[in-house]
Amino acid sequence: MAFGQAAGPPASARQVQELLSLLEAAGHSDFRDARGPMGFNQRQAGGRFTRDEPTATVAPRRSPFERILRSAASEDLAAELERRGFLVARPSPDPPSGR
Repeated sequence: MAFGQAAGPPASARQVQELLSLLEAAGHSDFRDARGPMGFNQRQAGGRFTRDEPTATVAPRRSPFERILRSAASEDLAAELERRGFLVARPSPDPPSGR
């Protein structure tokens, strides 16, 4: 297979349009915008997919607030919650069994 060639027949225009609709519903403006979060390669970011590639599920885009929360240290989050009056406890090391 030559460099940059797709490993299969191209996706139909309908498949590509459906994938774009899902990406837009998840908060992306186009394939290039979704490249990093979706893990698209350069070919896919240009809207070129093989027939089997568009079947993947689309991950929702995280809000700026959610990205900040996920990047914060647990200790900092716990301290902020305590400052706001919440009781915070460490999770138990052994989760309870499903009985």
